[in-house]
Amino acid sequence: MLGTRNAAANLAVRDIAVARRFYEDTLGLQQVDAEGDDLIVFRSGDTLLNVYRSQFAGTNQATAVTWVVGDRLDDEVRALQDKGVRFEHYDMPGMTRDGDIHRCGDMRVAWFKDPDGNILNVVSG
Repeated sequence: MLGTRNAAANLAVRDIAVARRFYEDTLGLQQVDAEGDDLIVFRSGDTLLNVYRSQFAGTNQATAVTWVVGDRLDDEVRALQDKGVRFEHYDMPGMTRDGDIHRCGDMRVAWFKDPDGNILNVVSG
């Protein structure tokens, strides 16, 4: 069944060139494949991220991709801030915030958006 197979995240974007710059230059992902001006495949660790052109780009109102960064959360947030990433702030029950990092129990998380409004995050674990 599917539990033994790898999965990939899919993100809809309006402009492939803008998305390429963001995912390569800002997030540091490596492009591993492409199909014309409609799809770019990036590698992130051992996983793949499919970024494709769609008229529905940015319509997802929930987190689309999560990177588990462990105890490097503060470093990753600072590195993204240095690249111009602006973090999102959410008010949720049981969650507090210190700067751009939200905390719920032992979990720490910071949310941000790509140029099309797709919600992404980095989490401590």
